[in-house]
Amino acid sequence: MMHRSPWQIAFLTLAVGMLGGVWAGEAFAATQEGSPAAPTTLEIATFAGGCFWCVESDFDSVPGVVRTVSGYTGGHVENPSYKQVSSDTTGHREAVQIYYDPQRISYADLLEIFWRSVDPTDAGGQFCDRGKSYTTAVFVSSELQHRFAEASKVTLERSGVLGGAVVTSIETAEAFYPAENYHQNYYKKNPLRYRFYRFSCGRDDRVETLWGKEAHRGIAKH
Repeated sequence: MMHRSPWQIAFLTLAVGMLGGVWAGEAFAATQEGSPAAPTTLEIATFAGGCFWCVESDFDSVPGVVRTVSGYTGGHVENPSYKQVSSDTTGHREAVQIYYDPQRISYADLLEIFWRSVDPTDAGGQFCDRGKSYTTAVFVSSELQHRFAEASKVTLERSGVLGGAVVTSIETAEAFYPAENYHQNYYKKNPLRYRFYRFSCGRDDRVETLWGKEAHRGIAKH
């Protein structure tokens, strides 16, 4: 379980106020290490953070994450191909489904890690990749996730730490289409190409410039 930062404590306080009643108690308890009320089955978080190779690589290194799946979601075309999605004609974004053990890491922690691995102020894409298919989003699959995500975003905006508006959208999760096999675990299958892409795209430099010491919090060093 991650050490609570002042930023996340502020988020939890706001979340409890937004959730109210029983949900608030359950949500706050779910963020506490060793909570007896923690569920035992895997849960799924879905994030769009630009290139899904990089999002997979980041979250695979997070303790409590069991597996990740790259894919496409948010658009209107069924079973799209990478070529279709990258043409920005499908409405889909590159996204990653993150299967995690809520007894080891909470959804609140995953949100905190997500924010610090992307540029939430960029409305045109991420880093060198431009277009809607590369823009950031949090896809929520329950009312509880939705309220946590909204509270997290509001807390980040109020903090002013990024010096700009947080443009990442929070959307209801719809059909998720896994990407082609060669995209899955790309960073493992093609490590040299992956590292060259990540470096040349300027992802880490931008995140570190934007977030400073908070950059990549909770993610193993690349």
